[in-house]
Amino acid sequence: MNQQPFKNDKLRWVERISKLMDEQFSIKGYRFGLDPILNFIPYLGDLAGFSVSLALIATMLKNGASKKVALKMFGNVLIDTILGAIPVLGFFFDFGFKANSRNIKLLREHYTEGKHTGSIMGIIIGFILIAVVVLGLIAIALYYLFAYLYTLIQNWL
Repeated sequence: MNQQPFKNDKLRWVERISKLMDEQFSIKGYRFGLDPILNFIPYLGDLAGFSVSLALIATMLKNGASKKVALKMFGNVLIDTILGAIPVLGFFFDFGFKANSRNIKLLREHYTEGKHTGSIMGIIIGFILIAVVVLGLIAIALYYLFAYLYTLIQNWL
């Protein structure tokens, strides 16, 4: 992170933990942190990464981050956790998608440029719409799966 550290000690702590989770180590110029390494422990690694990220967001909220920026940060963490939990594919995803580093960038933009302020209703509505679409697609897929299984059972009997 090339930018000046935060003046607030608690936010500097957030920045250090974020770096540890996403960019602490380097191999041939590629930076990564503990987050993808923790994925070697199925589910517990994802839970640990999720917990650390939530603690970072909570600290940011206590130190004046807007609800809008916190919601965007939570979205990054949720994407990282859900897609990172997919076996094998999630391991590679965690090397590329650095939720904590993205959240530090959002926080810097919030404090230095005044971005990510205002109402969170647009984001909440967006999340709800995405959830409805995903649940609808899951319901359709389950319907076709059960219809197929029913047909197989009927033909078998």
